[in-house]
Amino acid sequence: MVEVLKPELLRTGKKGGQPKLSVEDHLLIALEYWREYRTYFHISKSWGIHESTVYRIVRKVENILIKSGAFRLPGKRELNQGAYEWKVLVVDVTETPVERPKKNSDDIIAARKNVTP
Repeated sequence: MVEVLKPELLRTGKKGGQPKLSVEDHLLIALEYWREYRTYFHISKSWGIHESTVYRIVRKVENILIKSGAFRLPGKRELNQGAYEWKVLVVDVTETPVERPKKNSDDIIAARKNVTP
């Protein structure tokens, strides 16, 4: 991903100020947003930059990676043609009862009455 981003994000010889963050940092910010789905506000506080800057970084990185085409998922046609070997994993997620006190239990009602003045 860094190799795809470097030619697009490096500003050598261009007008304007140089960015505070490196290309790797830009990628880390975008990955942090995608993985943890934290708000731009929280990411901006972590990195010490403005919230709108985080938004611009994430959108710019997204657009560059999409435009490159190197990280595309296979389409429906490719999946249906059998080019990929499917592996199935079965996970047992049945519910198990949890022991909890009854809501109308005398202990709970008595405790409430004792606390009330």
